[in-house]
Amino acid sequence: QKNSCVLPEDLKNFYLMTDGFQMTWSVKTDDTPMPLGSMVINSVSKLCRLGGSSMYTLPNAPSLADLEDDTDEEGNGDKPEKPHFDSRSLIFELDPCNGNGKVCLVYKHAEPVVSPDTEIWFLDRALYWHFLTKTFTAYYRLLITHLGLPQWQYAFTSYGVSPQAKQWFNMYKPITINTVLLTEEADSFVNKLDPNKVFKSKNKTPVLKKKPPSQPPGSQKSHTSMTSAKTSSLAGNSSRK
Repeated sequence: QKNSCVLPEDLKNFYLMTDGFQMTWSVKTDDTPMPLGSMVINSVSKLCRLGGSSMYTLPNAPSLADLEDDTDEEGNGDKPEKPHFDSRSLIFELDPCNGNGKVCLVYKHAEPVVSPDTEIWFLDRALYWHFLTKTFTAYYRLLITHLGLPQWQYAFTSYGVSPQAKQWFNMYKPITINTVLLTEEADSFVNKLDPNKVFKSKNKTPVLKKKPPSQPPGSQKSHTSMTSAKTSSLAGNSSRK
């Protein structure tokens, strides 16, 4: 009501379920937990508007609207029109990004009446805009899939993430950080499975039974004579008894 605008339906349903969202996770290095990932959606009370008001209390102090440059490219080619800090757009902060920038909910057409169409944009520390998604639901999925890794929003900029953040991406999100390789070689991250090898019937090799070594004929005869001699001696002993 204060800003004469209506929240998009998906963001409205989100706030009806929970007043904001914050989740952090850590990694253990040398048995010491170190905070790493951070996923934040500001509560309704912290959904502050950017631009318009001055950042300082001094008279005639500059505001973000004073940084507007009419020479900026406006939606050339496939690039969407960038938001404005002045009255042409309404901008609300969704995520402060731990000081690395701001993720913003943007109403790009606020004159003469605020349009219900919104987009999600990333404002970096140099105050340059970078388009993220058209809906809050799509941005929420990006937030979850990128695990809230540091500076993950910079993966959608022309200059990318910092070398330090890239190391964390290589550890926890290797496919995301290698998007160029993924587009060039579609099969580089696909497990190649040959069904002919997996479901091939295994032919059991017959086990050959070893035959006992054959004895020479002379040994067989001597063995037979020894057996008969033992039998006759046993018979003689029994008769003597």
